[in-house]
Amino acid sequence: MKLNKWIALVVFGCALACSNTEKQPAQQDSPKGRVITPEAQLSFIDTEGNTLSTIDIAIADEPLERNQGLMDVRSMGADEGMLFIFEEERPLSFWMANTPLSLDIMYVNSDSTIVRIYSYTTPFSEATLPSDAPAIYVVETNAGYAVSKGITEGMKIRF
Repeated sequence: MKLNKWIALVVFGCALACSNTEKQPAQQDSPKGRVITPEAQLSFIDTEGNTLSTIDIAIADEPLERNQGLMDVRSMGADEGMLFIFEEERPLSFWMANTPLSLDIMYVNSDSTIVRIYSYTTPFSEATLPSDAPAIYVVETNAGYAVSKGITEGMKIRF
């Protein structure tokens, strides 16, 4: 008889737990994946000092933010991007592991000059993309942004 009481207690507990009328919404991945929140603006400046374009940027200036970058972000506005800020100027290298978007990656030195651009990077690639020169900033935009706006190495950024 003790076994029957125990079974009845377990069944009652399960029924009580399952009858909760305030069900929590299902946790699902957003169709957009992780979403970035722009917090500043960055402009691309040609060699004559003219502003070619301006984007809204999320800023990654802490180690955890820089490590995460745009990983798991599935979409970004046409005029959005991310600015990575490092503590010191040095050769840098990025890769596209866990990044589903094709990006343009622009390395920028302490004079705000773009020293290297990688356009149309390959999503999820583990190939390294080195700066080939010391850099302290990295700007990531949607793939093709640099070409579509006429942004080339030797131009500057302002934020």
